[in-house]
Amino acid sequence: MIREALLYEKLTDSRVQCALCAHRCKINSGRRGLCGVRENKDGILYSLVFGTLIAEHVDPIEKKPFFHAYPASRSYSIATVGCNFSCDFCQNHEISQMPRSTLMITGEDTAPTVIVERSQKNGCKTIAYTYTEPTVYLETALETAKIARREGLKNVFVTNGFMTPEAVEMMAPYLDAANVDLKSFRDGFYKKQCGARLNPVLDSLKEMKNRGIWIEITTLLIPGLNDSLEELKDIAAFIASLGSETPWHISRFHPQFKMLKVPPTPVALLHRARHIGKEAGLKYVYSGNVPGDEGENTYCSNCNKLLINRYSYRVVASHLSGNSCPYCGKELEGIF
Repeated sequence: MIREALLYEKLTDSRVQCALCAHRCKINSGRRGLCGVRENKDGILYSLVFGTLIAEHVDPIEKKPFFHAYPASRSYSIATVGCNFSCDFCQNHEISQMPRSTLMITGEDTAPTVIVERSQKNGCKTIAYTYTEPTVYLETALETAKIARREGLKNVFVTNGFMTPEAVEMMAPYLDAANVDLKSFRDGFYKKQCGARLNPVLDSLKEMKNRGIWIEITTLLIPGLNDSLEELKDIAAFIASLGSETPWHISRFHPQFKMLKVPPTPVALLHRARHIGKEAGLKYVYSGNVPGDEGENTYCSNCNKLLINRYSYRVVASHLSGNSCPYCGKELEGIF
């Protein structure tokens, strides 16, 4: 479905400037922004994907991944086509890059009220805006989130964080948690591998944290590109500056998209990165894409007892007493 876009300014000669993400695209009439899903039609910017869902699944919340937001609950996960990044390693490139590569907009038109109803029927605690980039379908996410909030559901973003302060401000009242990809701590990586920049992501993380949104951060470690000791220390230090309770998910890379010749991340590197995070003072550092690894579990930051046992993003056993450690009484940070 097509709907007039949020967050844009009309310029001269029927041009517009989008203020949704940090690209702030200036778009001529008849053209689209970098995301491929926002088009200028005679001086009016339109979202081409309002309610047009390309993906709709029920997932464990841990798969997003969120380890400190409603553990062991279900999340109704949705996406439209499109993304404001062009990552060479995107695992969902068939749908995220579709509007760029083919100009196609496809999916099932689904009203926000229907999304909320389906979430409830499936016993979901949250609606996750995920798979592609929720920033580019903010109109759908915002309207759905407002209805979900009235119905007692929670809303979570899985995002690259490349949004404007205006977009964060608009979504924040209805957003309970966000898992933000901090793909690197080098601007050169963002420019070459993603077609973006680092600083807007850091700014979004700070802004969301300041607004009381629960934040978890994910870094996909790609051999030879963002896995140096210095860079890992920089990432860990930045996350610690947001708050030592901020979970850091360090995920193993597997060959994807344009990086089929890059080998998988050695598990030992994930373990080294976890150690660096702990050394920086982070309480909760996790390893992803390694089923059965100790790094999937949550331990008490005070007494180090096992609190949540996971296997491949599923909770096997929880020993929490409410949201506290049953052994020492320390409260586990997060939203429960």
